[in-house]
Amino acid sequence: MLALNSSIDALDARILGLLADEGRLPMSELARRLGLSSPSTTERVRRLESDGVVRRYAAELDLVRLGYPLMALVRLRPVPGRLRDVEALLQKTPECIECDKVTGEDCFVARVALRSIQHLDEVLEAFADCAETNSALIKSTPVVRRLPPLR
Repeated sequence: MLALNSSIDALDARILGLLADEGRLPMSELARRLGLSSPSTTERVRRLESDGVVRRYAAELDLVRLGYPLMALVRLRPVPGRLRDVEALLQKTPECIECDKVTGEDCFVARVALRSIQHLDEVLEAFADCAETNSALIKSTPVVRRLPPLR
């Protein structure tokens, strides 16, 4: 496994960039774009996978088309003694599609997919007894999740 401070070479960085953009890219097309043979490209990708650099491949879904036209960021501050309860409830809440445990006054920042403003009220109601919440509707996402500089 790669150490935390291990660096990847320029070719690995190009592979990761291409896979981050198109995870279903056939190995032959990936090799063509890199100017390598398919076996050597496959070997590099498998090494990145076995080293844990590439952990999984996922589909990017259009949540609006799935019936979730609204997104919110919800900051949660558990009441004393309820941190684990809030964390467990976040994990069980299907509308919570991503959550970070953070420093500062709030303990969690969750990204929540919503069908309506009323849906937000329903989601937040589940936390009323165990946490203070503060929410903000997301208007747009000018920077989508992307790779940091790899070199």
